[in-house]
Amino acid sequence: MVISVERRLVEEVRKNDTLIIVGETGSGKTTQLPQFLFNGGFCRDGKTIGISQPRRVAAVTVAKRVAEECSVKLGQMVGYSIRFEDVTSSSTRIKYMTDGLLLREAQLDPFLSRYSVIIIDEAHERTVHTDVLLGLMKKVQLARSHATNKENNLSKEAGDGLAKSGNFSLMPCQIAKLTSLKLIIMSASLDARCFSEYFCGAKAVHIHGRQYPVEILYTYQPEPDYLDATLITIFQIHLEETAGDILAFLTGQDEIESVERLINERIKQLPDSSQNLLVVPIYASLPSEQQMNAFKPAPSGFRKVILATNIAETSVTIPGIKYVIDAGLVKARSYNPVTGMESLIIIPTSKAQALQRSGRAGREGPGKCFRLYPESEFGKLADTTVPEIKRCNLSNVVLQLKALGIDDIIGFDFMEKPSRMTIVKSLEQLFLLGALTDDYKLSSPVGHQMAKLPLDPMYSKALILAAEFKCLEEMLIVVAMLSVESIFYFPREKLEEARAARKSFSSPEGDHITMLNVYRTSAESLERNKFANVKEKTLEKKLNKWCRENFINYRSLRHARDIHSQIEGHIQQMGFPASSCGNDTLQFRRCLTASFFLNAAMKQPDGSYRALASGQTVQVHPSSMLFRTKADCIIYNELVRTNQNYIRNVTRVDPLWLPELAPQYFAANS
Repeated sequence: MVISVERRLVEEVRKNDTLIIVGETGSGKTTQLPQFLFNGGFCRDGKTIGISQPRRVAAVTVAKRVAEECSVKLGQMVGYSIRFEDVTSSSTRIKYMTDGLLLREAQLDPFLSRYSVIIIDEAHERTVHTDVLLGLMKKVQLARSHATNKENNLSKEAGDGLAKSGNFSLMPCQIAKLTSLKLIIMSASLDARCFSEYFCGAKAVHIHGRQYPVEILYTYQPEPDYLDATLITIFQIHLEETAGDILAFLTGQDEIESVERLINERIKQLPDSSQNLLVVPIYASLPSEQQMNAFKPAPSGFRKVILATNIAETSVTIPGIKYVIDAGLVKARSYNPVTGMESLIIIPTSKAQALQRSGRAGREGPGKCFRLYPESEFGKLADTTVPEIKRCNLSNVVLQLKALGIDDIIGFDFMEKPSRMTIVKSLEQLFLLGALTDDYKLSSPVGHQMAKLPLDPMYSKALILAAEFKCLEEMLIVVAMLSVESIFYFPREKLEEARAARKSFSSPEGDHITMLNVYRTSAESLERNKFANVKEKTLEKKLNKWCRENFINYRSLRHARDIHSQIEGHIQQMGFPASSCGNDTLQFRRCLTASFFLNAAMKQPDGSYRALASGQTVQVHPSSMLFRTKADCIIYNELVRTNQNYIRNVTRVDPLWLPELAPQYFAANS
């Protein structure tokens, strides 16, 4: 951006409390605008510029880039905050964070009083947290503007739900220090008109970026196997095209790891001169330090192929990309409030997503995008993606809004309202979990405790109950393991060995205790090495080796260990006493029943199961330890729809425990 653009943008922010910026890809809006505002004096009196991102990888990489540009140490003037990781200090003035983290900050400080400017980036992605933030920002702006009038009083409307949050309230002297909040909505591709209307006619500014031409290539006919087509296209580019890195879009971790293995196998079959291909994965659940590998330049003489989910569509710029492979698919959340089924399904991308993906090839020079579908199919795609808030379970969102003191969820000013039934179902679920009182207010202490934990409400309740059942250590491990992608992997060439390895960890009681066994055995292996004074780097290598020998997904286990450590910190801060049931699996399974009673299923005469909450017929997933064992009653963690309804992460329980441990539900439904 040139100086004239800097001057113009700073002036527009001064004149407008809400500004919409539509910046083309490559315009530098995410990295440059916060610096412009900092230089323009928006951080006087110790105020901070906050920039929310839909994804943690964007928050981390952009913060690092801006810290380098400002020649400051990351975590000082420029920092970032994501779930389970905070790299900021009292001197941080430009703070990048995930939108979920900003929502959590609002629980502690409903006026977001430390911020002079909030920038909501990549707003077009319309994640559920982004949509909630947009509604919340309207309230905060209104409250702050009223708080700065000469009486320093909040109007009832402006202060409703914001002056107090739980036990928190602002003192008059704190209110006196408030200034009006500047809000900037930003995106590379955005329907500025609908955002402008939502923010009462807010001004929209367009910024031109640097985008090189991208040649779009389509297939002649639909591809029957998009993974195979992706693999073929990667090697076609590598062997036939000029230098430049490849970015291939896939739908999830399992696909990425499968394609990664296949590429590495086939590289070995190429002539020595063509084996210079480096495979790098990037997806949301990959630990942050491993995500950073995608941004490192390939070694001299090598071509990098990045296998990515839609995490790489926007927000982040991976240097060196010249070729994009787009199968035209994305994994999206889908929720049916009638059945209570939330699943991840693979659907076609929208036109907007396809354009974002192809644009990744034109950031540094002319590029090519290989769309693995016919050109006629592009015209059939939806223009934009359906906002996430209309296709997901809202229990966590409702809990967060309640924690912010916003009780009228149905009347909340959403940009696009979710269905009434989805909100009602979420309220019912939270009531049954004990998070809400009879009049649907946040309960004390359970509701407030659940809201403090950055987890799905069911997992939060499980940890709170585990303290009562004296099995907090076990539940903490299981919640961490449930928060990552599949722990086991089964390479085709070593299928029997992998199955035998899994059997060594398996519990006849089911998957949760099997997960517990994996985590504990890996921890024991690490402890033995620590006792032998093995260095930290060598410890990680030994853990990786242990994972390979036992056919455990090293990345998933590492991520689970990170999550365990962070949740443990939250639990300790909340004052829960450490406890363990040791090998008493009965006590642990009773705790699982008390926590996940809404996910109970009973065996039917034909061998199938009936989910008690919805009445649906379901099958135990083949990956489960209980796939061939027909227990009379089970609890599960995930209900997924593929060719049929499958339940995953399953444990055997006694059906008599259900009315005993969850009378609020089973007594009412008996």
